[in-house]
Amino acid sequence: MFASRSRFRQITAAFVLAALAACAPKPDLNKPPVPLGRFLLGLNIVVTNAMQKSPVSREATGDEWQAAIKDAVKARFGRYDGDKYYDVSVNVLGYALAPPGIPIILAPKSILIFEVRLWEDSTQHQLNVKPKLFTVFEGTSGATIIGSGYSRTKEEQMKLLSYNAAKAIEGWMVAHPEWFPADGNIAPVGPDGEVPPLKPAAATATAPATSVAPAPIATTALPAPVK
Repeated sequence: MFASRSRFRQITAAFVLAALAACAPKPDLNKPPVPLGRFLLGLNIVVTNAMQKSPVSREATGDEWQAAIKDAVKARFGRYDGDKYYDVSVNVLGYALAPPGIPIILAPKSILIFEVRLWEDSTQHQLNVKPKLFTVFEGTSGATIIGSGYSRTKEEQMKLLSYNAAKAIEGWMVAHPEWFPADGNIAPVGPDGEVPPLKPAAATATAPATSVAPAPIATTALPAPVK
């Protein structure tokens, strides 16, 4: 019996060490960014007024999410030093921050659901005709195997989710080089020939709200990440 308890403590300690390693600064932010033409971060907007919380989640305020995501966006896109401003607008739709649970048996996961609009600042046009929907998780590590609520604080969960969110946005942007030409002007036309709308004047303070209220976050069968 005592040997089993000792073994359990050893396993738990190993998982906690893995969790701490997962929360360490991300090495890719110390490397040169993937080329994005003349990109230079302009407005860094995060909206939370349509945000919903999963019934099984730690509590986080809109202000806390705004701060975490803005920091992550600035850390990732502030590395670019082009000469053409682009505005990034993130609209948080829902989240779940895994609370402490029974290790291994319950292991709840954390999730962040959001949509993104990208604006070319000088023309005031939205580059993606429809908001791009994203779903990100914390990732696979010792922390998520036993449930990150057991091994991470709320702030650590939010920081990692925000980091993954900013990285997902960057990957999406890299997949659209036509938005970031090194020379010439951007043609703000959608894939079906649609012309994206002009940015509302109020967008300097707040991003346009989603037109359809998001459905409540389910406690099971969460959607797979959008690639």
